Amino acid sequence: MRAQQSQQGGQKPNIIFILADNLGYGELGCYGGGILRGAPTPRIDRLAAEGTRLLNFNVEPQCTPSRSAFITGRHPIRSGTYSVPIDGRPYGPVRWEVTLPDLLSSQGYATGIFGKWHLGDSEGRYPHDRGFDEWYGIPNSSDESFWPQQAGFDAKLAHLEQVMEGRRGEKARGIKVYDDNARREIDLELTTKTIDFMKRSVQAGRPFFAYVPFTLVHAPTEPSKQFAGKTGRGDWADVLAQMDWSVGQILDAVAEMGVQDNTVFVFTSDNGPEETYPWRGWAGPWSGSYFTAMEGSLRTPFIIRWPGRVPEGRVSNEIVHIADLFTTLARIAGAEIPQDRPIDGLDQTSFLLGRQETSVREWFPVYVNNELFAVKWRNWKLHFVWQERMDDAPQRLGGGVKLFNLDITPQERPDESLPTGFTHGWVVHGIFAALTPFQQSLKEHPPIPMGAADPYRPGKSG
Repeated sequence: MRAQQSQQGGQKPNIIFILADNLGYGELGCYGGGILRGAPTPRIDRLAAEGTRLLNFNVEPQCTPSRSAFITGRHPIRSGTYSVPIDGRPYGPVRWEVTLPDLLSSQGYATGIFGKWHLGDSEGRYPHDRGFDEWYGIPNSSDESFWPQQAGFDAKLAHLEQVMEGRRGEKARGIKVYDDNARREIDLELTTKTIDFMKRSVQAGRPFFAYVPFTLVHAPTEPSKQFAGKTGRGDWADVLAQMDWSVGQILDAVAEMGVQDNTVFVFTSDNGPEETYPWRGWAGPWSGSYFTAMEGSLRTPFIIRWPGRVPEGRVSNEIVHIADLFTTLARIAGAEIPQDRPIDGLDQTSFLLGRQETSVREWFPVYVNNELFAVKWRNWKLHFVWQERMDDAPQRLGGGVKLFNLDITPQERPDESLPTGFTHGWVVHGIFAALTPFQQSLKEHPPIPMGAADPYRPGKSG
Protein backbone atom coordinates (compact mmCIF):
# COMPACT_ATOMS: atom_id res chain seq x y z
CA MET A 1 0.00 0.00 0.00
CA ARG A 2 2.85 2.40 0.82
CA ALA A 3 4.43 1.66 -2.56
CA GLN A 4 1.15 2.43 -4.34
CA GLN A 5 0.69 5.68 -2.41
CA SER A 6 4.28 6.70 -3.14
CA GLN A 7 3.84 5.83 -6.79
CA GLN A 8 0.68 7.96 -7.07
CA GLY A 9 1.37 10.86 -4.77
CA GLY A 10 2.30 13.61 -7.20
CA GLN A 11 4.21 11.13 -9.35
CA LYS A 12 4.50 11.10 -13.10
CA PRO A 13 1.72 9.13 -14.78
CA ASN A 14 2.20 5.56 -15.86
CA ILE A 15 1.86 4.95 -19.59
CA ILE A 16 0.44 1.80 -21.19
CA PHE A 17 0.58 1.74 -24.97
CA ILE A 18 -1.07 -1.26 -26.63
CA LEU A 19 -0.35 -1.56 -30.35
CA ALA A 20 -2.29 -4.24 -32.22
CA ASP A 21 -0.75 -5.65 -35.40
CA ASN A 22 -2.81 -5.09 -38.58
CA LEU A 23 -6.06 -4.46 -36.72
CA GLY A 24 -8.32 -2.63 -39.16
CA TYR A 25 -10.48 0.39 -38.44
CA GLY A 26 -13.69 -1.64 -38.59
CA GLU A 27 -12.86 -4.55 -36.29
CA LEU A 28 -13.85 -3.30 -32.83
CA GLY A 29 -17.41 -2.90 -31.63
CA CYS A 30 -16.89 0.80 -30.89
CA TYR A 31 -15.83 1.28 -34.53
CA GLY A 32 -18.75 -0.60 -36.05
CA GLY A 33 -17.34 -4.11 -35.84
CA GLY A 34 -17.45 -6.43 -32.84
CA ILE A 35 -20.45 -8.67 -33.35
CA LEU A 36 -20.36 -7.89 -37.08
CA ARG A 37 -16.95 -9.60 -37.04
CA GLY A 38 -18.21 -12.51 -34.97
CA ALA A 39 -17.29 -11.42 -31.45
CA PRO A 40 -18.23 -8.52 -29.19
CA THR A 41 -15.38 -6.45 -27.73
CA PRO A 42 -16.90 -5.24 -24.45
CA ARG A 43 -13.68 -4.35 -22.60
CA ILE A 44 -12.23 -2.24 -25.39
CA ASP A 45 -15.63 -0.65 -26.04
CA ARG A 46 -15.88 0.29 -22.37
CA LEU A 47 -12.37 1.72 -22.51
CA ALA A 48 -13.52 3.94 -25.39
CA ALA A 49 -16.54 5.11 -23.39
CA GLU A 50 -14.28 6.00 -20.47
CA GLY A 51 -11.93 8.05 -22.62
CA THR A 52 -11.56 9.66 -26.03
CA ARG A 53 -11.94 7.86 -29.36
CA LEU A 54 -10.41 9.26 -32.53
CA LEU A 55 -11.89 8.68 -35.98
CA ASN A 56 -8.96 10.20 -37.87
CA PHE A 57 -5.89 8.68 -36.24
CA ASN A 58 -3.29 7.92 -38.90
CA VAL A 59 -0.33 5.60 -39.11
CA GLU A 60 2.21 4.55 -41.74
CA PRO A 61 1.32 1.99 -44.44
CA GLN A 62 3.62 -0.72 -43.02
CA CYS A 63 4.61 -2.21 -39.66
CA THR A 64 8.21 -1.05 -39.31
CA PRO A 65 7.57 2.56 -40.39
CA SER A 66 4.68 2.99 -37.95
CA ARG A 67 6.70 1.62 -35.05
CA SER A 68 9.63 3.82 -35.98
CA ALA A 69 7.46 6.94 -36.18
CA PHE A 70 6.04 6.18 -32.74
CA ILE A 71 9.37 5.56 -31.07
CA THR A 72 11.35 8.42 -32.70
CA GLY A 73 8.69 11.04 -33.50
CA ARG A 74 10.13 11.32 -37.01
CA HIS A 75 8.68 10.38 -40.37
CA PRO A 76 10.40 7.14 -41.38
CA ILE A 77 11.68 8.67 -44.62
CA ARG A 78 14.07 10.64 -42.38
CA SER A 79 15.36 7.69 -40.36
CA GLY A 80 15.79 5.04 -43.06
CA THR A 81 12.97 2.95 -41.59
CA TYR A 82 10.43 3.47 -44.37
CA SER A 83 9.99 -0.20 -45.28
CA VAL A 84 9.58 -3.64 -43.79
CA PRO A 85 13.03 -5.25 -44.19
CA ILE A 86 13.27 -8.37 -46.33
CA ASP A 87 16.89 -8.54 -47.52
CA GLY A 88 18.82 -9.29 -44.33
CA ARG A 89 20.47 -5.87 -43.98
CA PRO A 90 20.74 -4.29 -40.53
CA TYR A 91 17.56 -2.34 -39.97
CA GLY A 92 15.79 -0.20 -37.45
CA PRO A 93 16.73 3.26 -36.15
CA VAL A 94 20.47 3.88 -35.84
CA ARG A 95 21.84 4.57 -32.38
CA TRP A 96 21.91 8.31 -33.09
CA GLU A 97 18.11 8.41 -32.97
CA VAL A 98 16.61 9.38 -29.62
CA THR A 99 13.77 7.04 -28.68
CA LEU A 100 10.71 7.53 -26.51
CA PRO A 101 11.95 5.02 -23.90
CA ASP A 102 15.26 6.96 -23.82
CA LEU A 103 13.34 10.08 -22.88
CA LEU A 104 11.12 8.31 -20.36
CA SER A 105 14.08 6.56 -18.76
CA SER A 106 15.66 9.97 -18.21
CA GLN A 107 12.54 10.88 -16.20
CA GLY A 108 12.85 7.87 -13.90
CA TYR A 109 10.45 5.54 -15.70
CA ALA A 110 10.74 1.78 -15.69
CA THR A 111 10.47 0.86 -19.37
CA GLY A 112 9.37 -2.50 -20.74
CA ILE A 113 8.25 -3.85 -24.11
CA PHE A 114 6.28 -7.08 -24.44
CA GLY A 115 5.50 -8.13 -28.00
CA LYS A 116 6.57 -7.54 -31.57
CA TRP A 117 9.53 -5.17 -31.98
CA HIS A 118 10.23 -5.11 -35.76
CA LEU A 119 12.85 -2.37 -35.40
CA GLY A 120 16.01 -4.44 -35.48
CA ASP A 121 17.08 -8.06 -35.02
CA SER A 122 20.78 -7.75 -34.20
CA GLU A 123 22.89 -6.72 -31.22
CA GLY A 124 22.71 -2.98 -30.81
CA ARG A 125 19.25 -2.79 -32.36
CA TYR A 126 17.23 -4.86 -29.89
CA PRO A 127 14.79 -3.07 -27.55
CA HIS A 128 17.09 -3.19 -24.53
CA ASP A 129 19.70 -1.38 -26.65
CA ARG A 130 17.19 1.36 -27.49
CA GLY A 131 16.04 2.57 -24.09
CA PHE A 132 14.00 -0.31 -22.66
CA ASP A 133 14.95 -1.85 -19.33
CA GLU A 134 13.50 -5.21 -20.33
CA TRP A 135 11.66 -6.97 -23.12
CA TYR A 136 10.05 -10.21 -24.10
CA GLY A 137 8.72 -11.03 -27.52
CA ILE A 138 9.75 -11.41 -31.14
CA PRO A 139 12.28 -9.19 -32.92
CA ASN A 140 10.59 -9.41 -36.33
CA SER A 141 7.14 -10.46 -37.51
CA SER A 142 4.74 -13.38 -37.37
CA ASP A 143 5.41 -14.17 -41.03
CA GLU A 144 8.39 -16.14 -39.81
CA SER A 145 6.27 -18.48 -37.71
CA PHE A 146 5.30 -20.15 -41.00
CA TRP A 147 8.88 -21.22 -41.73
CA PRO A 148 9.54 -24.14 -39.35
CA GLN A 149 6.56 -26.09 -40.67
CA GLN A 150 7.48 -25.75 -44.35
CA ALA A 151 8.92 -28.78 -46.12
CA GLY A 152 12.46 -28.18 -47.25
CA PHE A 153 13.08 -25.16 -45.04
CA ASP A 154 16.84 -24.55 -44.91
CA ALA A 155 18.00 -22.94 -41.69
CA LYS A 156 21.36 -22.21 -43.33
CA LEU A 157 19.69 -19.67 -45.62
CA ALA A 158 17.39 -17.98 -43.11
CA HIS A 159 17.52 -18.29 -39.34
CA LEU A 160 14.46 -19.38 -37.42
CA GLU A 161 12.87 -16.56 -35.49
CA GLN A 162 13.09 -16.91 -31.74
CA VAL A 163 10.91 -15.69 -28.94
CA MET A 164 13.50 -13.64 -27.06
CA GLU A 165 14.08 -11.67 -23.92
CA GLY A 166 16.63 -9.11 -22.88
CA ARG A 167 17.60 -6.68 -20.14
CA ARG A 168 19.48 -3.43 -20.28
CA GLY A 169 23.22 -4.04 -20.22
CA GLU A 170 22.94 -7.75 -21.02
CA LYS A 171 22.91 -9.80 -24.22
CA ALA A 172 19.54 -10.87 -25.56
CA ARG A 173 18.79 -14.55 -25.40
CA GLY A 174 16.47 -16.85 -27.33
CA ILE A 175 13.77 -18.66 -25.37
CA LYS A 176 12.19 -20.88 -28.01
CA VAL A 177 11.55 -21.11 -31.73
CA TYR A 178 8.66 -18.95 -32.89
CA ASP A 179 6.72 -21.72 -34.62
CA ASP A 180 2.98 -22.28 -34.97
CA ASN A 181 2.56 -23.41 -31.36
CA ALA A 182 4.47 -20.42 -30.00
CA ARG A 183 2.59 -18.11 -32.32
CA ARG A 184 -0.78 -19.24 -30.96
CA GLU A 185 0.14 -18.69 -27.32
CA ILE A 186 2.44 -15.68 -27.35
CA ASP A 187 -0.13 -12.92 -26.83
CA LEU A 188 -1.37 -14.52 -23.62
CA GLU A 189 2.26 -14.69 -22.48
CA LEU A 190 2.66 -11.01 -23.33
CA THR A 191 -0.38 -10.18 -21.22
CA THR A 192 1.07 -12.02 -18.22
CA LYS A 193 4.51 -10.47 -18.67
CA THR A 194 3.03 -6.98 -18.94
CA ILE A 195 1.06 -7.35 -15.71
CA ASP A 196 4.10 -8.68 -13.87
CA PHE A 197 6.19 -5.73 -15.08
CA MET A 198 3.56 -3.24 -13.96
CA LYS A 199 3.25 -4.82 -10.53
CA ARG A 200 7.01 -4.82 -9.98
CA SER A 201 7.22 -1.17 -11.02
CA VAL A 202 4.41 -0.10 -8.70
CA GLN A 203 5.93 -2.04 -5.81
CA ALA A 204 9.21 -0.22 -6.46
CA GLY A 205 7.42 3.14 -6.46
CA ARG A 206 8.45 3.92 -10.05
CA PRO A 207 6.27 5.22 -12.87
CA PHE A 208 6.25 2.75 -15.75
CA PHE A 209 6.04 2.75 -19.52
CA ALA A 210 4.58 -0.55 -20.73
CA TYR A 211 4.74 -0.85 -24.51
CA VAL A 212 2.60 -3.82 -25.55
CA PRO A 213 2.77 -4.47 -29.30
CA PHE A 214 0.57 -7.55 -29.62
CA THR A 215 1.34 -9.96 -32.46
CA LEU A 216 -2.35 -10.33 -33.35
CA VAL A 217 -4.14 -9.99 -35.70
CA HIS A 218 -1.26 -10.39 -38.15
CA ALA A 219 -1.30 -13.52 -40.29
CA PRO A 220 -1.40 -16.32 -39.36
CA THR A 221 -4.40 -15.08 -37.37
CA GLU A 222 -4.68 -17.98 -34.95
CA PRO A 223 -6.19 -18.05 -31.45
CA SER A 224 -4.61 -19.63 -28.42
CA LYS A 225 -5.85 -23.00 -27.19
CA GLN A 226 -7.78 -21.16 -24.49
CA PHE A 227 -9.81 -19.25 -27.09
CA ALA A 228 -9.93 -21.66 -30.03
CA GLY A 229 -13.60 -22.35 -30.80
CA LYS A 230 -14.77 -19.99 -28.06
CA THR A 231 -17.05 -17.88 -30.24
CA GLY A 232 -18.19 -20.59 -32.64
CA ARG A 233 -17.57 -18.06 -35.43
CA GLY A 234 -14.11 -19.12 -36.57
CA ASP A 235 -10.52 -18.17 -35.86
CA TRP A 236 -10.90 -14.46 -36.60
CA ALA A 237 -13.73 -14.01 -34.12
CA ASP A 238 -11.86 -16.12 -31.55
CA VAL A 239 -8.81 -13.90 -31.93
CA LEU A 240 -10.91 -10.75 -31.54
CA ALA A 241 -12.38 -12.15 -28.32
CA GLN A 242 -8.89 -13.09 -27.14
CA MET A 243 -7.52 -9.60 -27.74
CA ASP A 244 -10.45 -8.01 -25.91
CA TRP A 245 -9.86 -10.38 -22.97
CA SER A 246 -6.15 -9.51 -22.84
CA VAL A 247 -6.89 -5.79 -22.80
CA GLY A 248 -9.39 -6.45 -20.02
CA GLN A 249 -6.79 -8.33 -17.98
CA ILE A 250 -4.38 -5.40 -18.18
CA LEU A 251 -7.12 -2.91 -17.31
CA ASP A 252 -8.14 -5.02 -14.32
CA ALA A 253 -4.55 -5.22 -13.10
CA VAL A 254 -4.22 -1.43 -13.25
CA ALA A 255 -7.41 -1.07 -11.19
CA GLU A 256 -6.35 -3.73 -8.67
CA MET A 257 -3.00 -1.99 -8.12
CA GLY A 258 -4.83 1.25 -7.35
CA VAL A 259 -3.07 3.29 -10.04
CA GLN A 260 -5.91 3.67 -12.55
CA ASP A 261 -6.29 7.42 -12.05
CA ASN A 262 -2.57 7.92 -12.60
CA THR A 263 -2.26 5.83 -15.75
CA VAL A 264 -2.49 6.93 -19.39
CA PHE A 265 -3.91 3.97 -21.32
CA VAL A 266 -3.72 3.93 -25.14
CA PHE A 267 -5.03 1.30 -27.55
CA THR A 268 -4.35 1.52 -31.29
CA SER A 269 -3.02 -0.40 -34.31
CA ASP A 270 0.07 -0.08 -36.48
CA ASN A 271 -1.60 -0.04 -39.89
CA GLY A 272 -4.71 -1.04 -41.79
CA PRO A 273 -6.24 -4.51 -41.75
CA GLU A 274 -4.58 -7.79 -42.58
CA GLU A 275 -4.79 -8.35 -46.33
CA THR A 276 -3.56 -11.92 -46.77
CA TYR A 277 -6.35 -14.42 -47.41
CA PRO A 278 -7.84 -16.22 -45.45
CA TRP A 279 -6.93 -13.84 -42.62
CA ARG A 280 -8.19 -10.70 -44.34
CA GLY A 281 -9.45 -7.96 -42.03
CA TRP A 282 -11.85 -5.04 -42.40
CA ALA A 283 -11.24 -1.30 -42.68
CA GLY A 284 -14.88 -0.36 -42.04
CA PRO A 285 -15.95 2.52 -44.30
CA TRP A 286 -12.50 3.03 -45.82
CA SER A 287 -11.06 1.53 -49.01
CA GLY A 288 -7.71 -0.03 -49.74
CA SER A 289 -5.19 -2.20 -47.95
CA TYR A 290 -1.96 -1.65 -46.09
CA PHE A 291 1.19 -0.91 -48.15
CA THR A 292 -0.82 1.82 -49.94
CA ALA A 293 -1.78 5.45 -49.33
CA MET A 294 -5.51 4.67 -49.13
CA GLU A 295 -7.51 5.57 -46.04
CA GLY A 296 -8.00 1.88 -45.32
CA SER A 297 -4.24 1.67 -44.90
CA LEU A 298 -3.78 4.79 -42.80
CA ARG A 299 -6.75 5.08 -40.42
CA THR A 300 -6.78 2.79 -37.42
CA PRO A 301 -8.64 2.67 -34.11
CA PHE A 302 -7.29 4.96 -31.40
CA ILE A 303 -8.53 5.15 -27.82
CA ILE A 304 -6.94 7.05 -24.94
CA ARG A 305 -8.05 7.03 -21.30
CA TRP A 306 -6.63 9.04 -18.41
CA PRO A 307 -9.30 9.37 -15.73
CA GLY A 308 -10.00 12.94 -14.74
CA ARG A 309 -7.74 14.31 -17.48
CA VAL A 310 -8.84 12.95 -20.85
CA PRO A 311 -12.55 13.69 -21.52
CA GLU A 312 -14.89 10.71 -21.19
CA GLY A 313 -17.06 9.67 -24.09
CA ARG A 314 -15.48 12.15 -26.49
CA VAL A 315 -15.32 11.29 -30.20
CA SER A 316 -13.28 13.40 -32.62
CA ASN A 317 -12.51 13.41 -36.34
CA GLU A 318 -9.47 15.66 -35.96
CA ILE A 319 -6.23 14.52 -37.65
CA VAL A 320 -3.60 12.95 -35.41
CA HIS A 321 -0.52 11.04 -36.63
CA ILE A 322 1.31 8.26 -34.80
CA ALA A 323 4.49 10.39 -34.73
CA ASP A 324 2.59 12.84 -32.50
CA LEU A 325 2.50 10.27 -29.70
CA PHE A 326 6.28 10.45 -29.27
CA THR A 327 6.08 14.17 -28.53
CA THR A 328 2.82 14.05 -26.61
CA LEU A 329 3.74 11.20 -24.27
CA ALA A 330 7.22 12.63 -23.70
CA ARG A 331 5.68 15.97 -22.71
CA ILE A 332 3.16 14.28 -20.41
CA ALA A 333 6.11 12.59 -18.71
CA GLY A 334 7.99 15.89 -18.39
CA ALA A 335 10.75 15.04 -20.86
CA GLU A 336 12.43 17.53 -23.19
CA ILE A 337 12.06 16.96 -26.93
CA PRO A 338 15.37 16.82 -28.87
CA GLN A 339 16.20 20.14 -30.51
CA ASP A 340 19.15 19.02 -32.66
CA ARG A 341 17.10 17.26 -35.37
CA PRO A 342 13.76 17.59 -37.14
CA ILE A 343 10.98 16.10 -35.01
CA ASP A 344 7.77 15.63 -36.98
CA GLY A 345 5.57 14.61 -34.05
CA LEU A 346 3.41 17.44 -32.74
CA ASP A 347 2.41 17.97 -29.14
CA GLN A 348 -1.27 16.98 -28.95
CA THR A 349 -1.53 17.29 -25.17
CA SER A 350 -3.99 20.20 -25.14
CA PHE A 351 -6.18 18.54 -27.74
CA LEU A 352 -6.24 15.11 -26.10
CA LEU A 353 -6.84 16.59 -22.65
CA GLY A 354 -9.83 18.52 -24.00
CA ARG A 355 -8.36 21.99 -23.51
CA GLN A 356 -9.02 22.68 -27.19
CA GLU A 357 -11.36 21.13 -29.72
CA THR A 358 -8.93 21.06 -32.63
CA SER A 359 -5.80 19.05 -33.29
CA VAL A 360 -2.57 20.96 -33.88
CA ARG A 361 -1.96 18.83 -36.98
CA GLU A 362 -3.32 19.89 -40.35
CA TRP A 363 -1.47 17.57 -42.74
CA PHE A 364 1.12 14.82 -43.23
CA PRO A 365 2.94 13.17 -46.15
CA VAL A 366 2.25 9.55 -47.06
CA TYR A 367 5.32 7.63 -48.16
CA VAL A 368 5.11 4.04 -49.32
CA ASN A 369 8.65 2.77 -49.03
CA ASN A 370 10.72 5.83 -50.00
CA GLU A 371 8.29 7.30 -52.55
CA LEU A 372 5.76 10.04 -51.85
CA PHE A 373 2.40 8.51 -52.74
CA ALA A 374 0.04 11.12 -51.33
CA VAL A 375 -0.51 14.07 -49.03
CA LYS A 376 -3.38 14.25 -46.57
CA TRP A 377 -4.37 17.85 -45.73
CA ARG A 378 -7.41 18.85 -43.69
CA ASN A 379 -10.29 16.84 -45.19
CA TRP A 380 -8.50 16.41 -48.53
CA LYS A 381 -6.21 13.75 -50.02
CA LEU A 382 -3.99 14.27 -53.08
CA HIS A 383 -2.56 11.10 -54.66
CA PHE A 384 0.59 11.27 -56.79
CA VAL A 385 0.80 7.47 -57.11
CA TRP A 386 -2.35 5.39 -57.35
CA GLN A 387 -2.48 1.96 -55.70
CA GLU A 388 -5.61 0.60 -54.08
CA ARG A 389 -4.37 -2.75 -52.76
CA MET A 390 -1.03 -4.14 -51.73
CA ASP A 391 -0.68 -6.47 -54.73
CA ASP A 392 -1.75 -3.88 -57.32
CA ALA A 393 0.90 -2.31 -59.55
CA PRO A 394 1.52 1.31 -58.51
CA GLN A 395 0.48 3.83 -61.17
CA ARG A 396 2.56 7.00 -61.19
CA LEU A 397 0.06 9.65 -62.15
CA GLY A 398 2.28 12.44 -63.44
CA GLY A 399 0.07 15.43 -64.13
CA GLY A 400 -3.10 13.41 -63.66
CA VAL A 401 -3.12 13.45 -59.87
CA LYS A 402 -6.23 12.31 -57.99
CA LEU A 403 -7.84 14.64 -55.47
CA PHE A 404 -10.55 13.63 -53.00
CA ASN A 405 -12.68 15.44 -50.46
CA LEU A 406 -12.79 12.76 -47.77
CA ASP A 407 -15.98 14.19 -46.27
CA ILE A 408 -17.84 13.68 -49.55
CA THR A 409 -15.97 10.76 -51.17
CA PRO A 410 -14.50 8.80 -48.24
CA GLN A 411 -13.93 5.65 -50.29
CA GLU A 412 -11.59 7.38 -52.75
CA ARG A 413 -13.11 5.77 -55.83
CA PRO A 414 -11.11 6.68 -58.95
CA ASP A 415 -14.14 8.07 -60.79
CA GLU A 416 -14.78 10.46 -57.88
CA SER A 417 -11.49 12.32 -58.28
CA LEU A 418 -12.00 16.09 -58.37
CA PRO A 419 -10.46 18.50 -60.90
CA THR A 420 -7.39 20.31 -59.62
CA GLY A 421 -7.67 23.30 -61.92
CA PHE A 422 -10.11 26.20 -61.63
CA THR A 423 -12.48 24.82 -59.00
CA HIS A 424 -10.08 23.17 -56.58
CA GLY A 425 -6.77 24.81 -57.36
CA TRP A 426 -6.81 26.45 -53.93
CA VAL A 427 -6.65 23.01 -52.32
CA VAL A 428 -3.54 22.09 -54.29
CA HIS A 429 -1.98 25.41 -53.26
CA GLY A 430 -2.71 24.61 -49.62
CA ILE A 431 -1.24 21.14 -49.91
CA PHE A 432 1.99 22.33 -51.51
CA ALA A 433 2.30 25.18 -49.01
CA ALA A 434 2.59 22.46 -46.36
CA LEU A 435 4.59 19.95 -48.41
CA THR A 436 7.30 22.23 -49.83
CA PRO A 437 8.91 23.20 -46.48
CA PHE A 438 8.95 19.51 -45.51
CA GLN A 439 10.70 18.59 -48.74
CA GLN A 440 13.16 21.40 -48.15
CA SER A 441 13.91 20.05 -44.69
CA LEU A 442 14.84 16.70 -46.28
CA LYS A 443 17.46 18.56 -48.32
CA GLU A 444 18.77 20.43 -45.29
CA HIS A 445 18.77 17.27 -43.15
CA PRO A 446 19.49 14.40 -45.58
CA PRO A 447 17.63 11.19 -44.70
CA ILE A 448 19.53 8.34 -43.10
CA PRO A 449 20.01 5.54 -45.67
CA MET A 450 18.04 2.37 -45.03
CA GLY A 451 20.41 -0.29 -43.70
CA ALA A 452 22.88 2.25 -42.30
CA ALA A 453 25.28 0.66 -39.85
CA ASP A 454 26.29 2.03 -36.47
CA PRO A 455 28.02 4.19 -35.54
CA TYR A 456 26.22 6.63 -37.78
CA ARG A 457 25.87 10.35 -37.43
CA PRO A 458 23.95 12.29 -40.08
CA GLY A 459 25.33 15.55 -41.39
CA LYS A 460 23.53 18.63 -42.60
CA SER A 461 23.73 19.53 -46.26
CA GLY A 462 25.62 22.61 -47.34
